[in-house]
Amino acid sequence: MTIGLTYDLRDDYLKMGFSEEETAEFDRISTIEAIESTLQSLGYKTDRIGHIKALCERLVKGDKWDLVFNICEGLYGIGREAQVPALLDAYQIPYVFSGPLELALTLDKAKTKTIVKAAGVPTPDHFVVYTSDDINKVNLPYPLFVKPLAEGTGKGINGQNVIQNKEQLVEMSNFLLKQFKQPVLVETFLSGREFTVGIVGTGEKAKSVGVMEVILNSNAEKMVYSYVNKEECEERVKYVLVKDKVAKDCEIVAIDAWKAIQGQDGGRVDLRMDDKGIPNFIEVNPLAGLHPEHSDLPILSTKNGITYKELISMIMDSAIQKVKKNL
Repeated sequence: MTIGLTYDLRDDYLKMGFSEEETAEFDRISTIEAIESTLQSLGYKTDRIGHIKALCERLVKGDKWDLVFNICEGLYGIGREAQVPALLDAYQIPYVFSGPLELALTLDKAKTKTIVKAAGVPTPDHFVVYTSDDINKVNLPYPLFVKPLAEGTGKGINGQNVIQNKEQLVEMSNFLLKQFKQPVLVETFLSGREFTVGIVGTGEKAKSVGVMEVILNSNAEKMVYSYVNKEECEERVKYVLVKDKVAKDCEIVAIDAWKAIQGQDGGRVDLRMDDKGIPNFIEVNPLAGLHPEHSDLPILSTKNGITYKELISMIMDSAIQKVKKNL
């Protein structure tokens, strides 16, 4: 079986003049090498394709693959993560991870929260600021938390995103509107413990591969798992595997959220406790990072006794089951 690899290489975009933060969601070559070598060790043939424009060129030439391992984040538009799977659907080429509907949905954090809440999953109340005029319509109790509606990897997040009053809300919301040129999600700030849950599988076969608490060190930006804290996680963050009742509660919330958004094959769900100790859904990442030592999903899996090879194997098994189901 030949597996095509689609990805956005960070170094390529840095050479084009994009900044470190603009390319934060893209992959280093070491991630691609790790995925490729692991797939080969599992018995698959691999073919590096690259970003969406390279994929377009290959498709026009008539190239095809048995399956595409897709981790493209995309660059433009709120549906950027959905572009590659939508293109592959048009050519009837199956792929690993979620489809265009799920990827377009989950990049919009507000719409995702609405669907997750409708499924009975706890998540903090929220409001979307589309323009500066909308700031006056926010009717949520302080403290609040604000962030770009459709970004990942902590982009746009630092200690100033925790909002204590109207003046801070106006200042930070306007800054984010201008900086990221997209709406701003405003939600009730949860001050409790923070967790991330790794998920593999699709539908009723979805299961947790581990629950990890994110603990900020004394030298980290306070209160938030920010862009800087994520980029410098080795020095600023402590990751602790959790296996008690709290872990079970987190797994229930995470898997319920995963099923609500119909996530496929693998991903990660981020949670934070409210003041009553109840884990709340924060957001879901259906294209979780896969660097063996730097990305949360492999880190928590390894801490739980699941090797990187085993993790990739479980993801591939789920994807192949999808293919067989659709034959």
